[in-house]
Amino acid sequence: MTAAVFFKLLAILATVALGWLAGRLRWLGAPQADPARVLSAAAFYIFVPALLFRTTARLDLAALPWRMLVAYFLPILALMLAVHAWQRRRRRHAPALPVAAPAVRAIAVGFGNNVQMGIPMATAVFGEAGLGLHLMVVSVHALVLLSLSTTLVELDLAHDKARREGGGSLVRTLATTVRNTVIHPVVLPVLAGLAWNAAGLGLPALADEVLQLLGSAVVPLCLVLIGLSLAYYGVQGGLLAPAAIAAAKLLLVPALVLASARFGFGLGGLPLAVMVMAAAVPVGANALIFAQRYAAQQAEATAAIVLSTLGYMASAALWLGVLGRLGLLPQ
Repeated sequence: MTAAVFFKLLAILATVALGWLAGRLRWLGAPQADPARVLSAAAFYIFVPALLFRTTARLDLAALPWRMLVAYFLPILALMLAVHAWQRRRRRHAPALPVAAPAVRAIAVGFGNNVQMGIPMATAVFGEAGLGLHLMVVSVHALVLLSLSTTLVELDLAHDKARREGGGSLVRTLATTVRNTVIHPVVLPVLAGLAWNAAGLGLPALADEVLQLLGSAVVPLCLVLIGLSLAYYGVQGGLLAPAAIAAAKLLLVPALVLASARFGFGLGGLPLAVMVMAAAVPVGANALIFAQRYAAQQAEATAAIVLSTLGYMASAALWLGVLGRLGLLPQ
């Protein structure tokens, strides 16, 4: 691991520790007041939508390397769907689990910390050319994975509501899912940004500045929120589930991306190396925001983020070694 990445990791852990300290000392109030949920709501309804709208409104769709992106996201989306289906089946035998638990676990397995950890890693290992490719992944990362997770959880919630109300037609359930998915603080700004982009309208300077300012709050707010959640919730239910999520994110996801890109799409060289290291980053903080939004598995998501971030010290070295054996690292 390079010095730049190591110090970035230390900065992330220090920011999480600051949030934990704020929680333990009750700087933001007692747990009963639920300041963690207030901060999560602020991120979900204000800061994340601003970031998503600005990203999609400014995205150069024609310049995106679509073959590379499909090779990257296809196995991750397939894994998230598999985890969701598996957890839905398990929930039938554990009805105490929240309805949103399968979707929360799915996003925790698939959503990576591609900004705080991915950007320094790509810069340090692959240089400017690798960073450019990594940023292509980052530009649509939240758009793709959050949209899928939102659709899954809203479908589960609509189905559960129909069941509790004595059944309902498939059309009604799907209509509820579509409405709640579209009118949503994640999906709606994405659709609005894409519409703005398609219309060829540039963002006015003032609007762009405001959106950039709001979006820049997402990273530090999420890191502090992880620490707060650790202080308020602790690690409920043991470490087995969070450790499994962390292991899947650090080991299984990059292995699937490597297989998909190399054998499924015939990619190699720098794009393949960048994709593998992008897939190998720890669980992203948006998994916790998602868990907070639907009041499901908050402690588990928090623990998975912390464990995967700590484990990244070893797993990053492992994947760099694999890429070195394949002759994909720059000399």
